[in-house]
Amino acid sequence: MRQFIATFHTHLSALMTSRALNAAGAKAGMMPVPRKLSSSCGTCVRYEAEDAMLEKMDVDVEGVYEVTGKDQYTRLMEKE
Repeated sequence: MRQFIATFHTHLSALMTSRALNAAGAKAGMMPVPRKLSSSCGTCVRYEAEDAMLEKMDVDVEGVYEVTGKDQYTRLMEKE
């Protein structure tokens, strides 16, 4: 399993994405955004899955990153 972090413009979007990911079988939870990443609302969803599951992201997603090590992230997707 791979680990990912998705950042959002709003808390509601993070909550909706967390629920969608869990319903699809990923292990997902909300948490504060790591310092190395920025976010408009300060809340992100950290999840574990086989792939990034980008189709489960809410419309207010800001970015999706794969966790590659301690405090190391690879950007997979970014929206403005």
